[in-house]
Amino acid sequence: MSTQDLTDSEFAELDELLAATPAPLQPLDASMLDGYLCGVIVQPRLIDVDEWLPNIFDYDGGLLPESVDATWLDRITELVQRRHAALNKGLVENGWFDPVILDVDEEQEPEPLPEDASEDERAARDSYDALGPISRALMPWVAGFQHAALCFPELAELPNDDISAAMARLYRHLPAETPEEKEVVATLNREHPLKDLDDAIEELVVTVADLADLTEEERYRVDTIRRDTPKVGRNDPCPCGSGRKYKTCHGSN
Repeated sequence: MSTQDLTDSEFAELDELLAATPAPLQPLDASMLDGYLCGVIVQPRLIDVDEWLPNIFDYDGGLLPESVDATWLDRITELVQRRHAALNKGLVENGWFDPVILDVDEEQEPEPLPEDASEDERAARDSYDALGPISRALMPWVAGFQHAALCFPELAELPNDDISAAMARLYRHLPAETPEEKEVVATLNREHPLKDLDDAIEELVVTVADLADLTEEERYRVDTIRRDTPKVGRNDPCPCGSGRKYKTCHGSN
């Protein structure tokens, strides 16, 4: 698989291809996809493309129909795999990558909630409105990362305080819903304030690189092969029962 990163036109093409995912599936956009891929890469195990690719086509876990256009799927797969390979290469070789962050029009008002909106919907809108402009810009990317963490919970389940702290630094850009989440965000904003969007993007990239380092040993760990039976020495009797030494029987091959 090529590690050549996507061009700007290919990123735009990928976004359009994802948007063409057949309804009622709700695919990730280019920014969410970027966060999702990083969330896959920093997992404590290597995840095969056949396992992580289906999750990009529906945020709620729906599957593509078997009748989907094969040419469309092949092109998406090619572009997504190239971006995955480029992100992985950047993290491994440089500890750095350029995330896909979409521009946010702060003057554009969100669509009003319907009059019959539920309390949960209204609470979610209040949480979103409480986000500052920096977090609103980074929220889609971080939501994609969280999507990976939910699809593959091994990362969050690791008993490592450094991993928990790193994930909190990312999740500060998501709407805080519980009192505990609001307290974490308030603490981060107080102790680690972000000057501007560039500063926030740099912290995001460094945090992902930290997670990649923290999980590297586990991700590339090779389990020791354990034998069910003792190893046969060259001068031991051959286990086939011939009566000859192993080295002159089955061990002579």
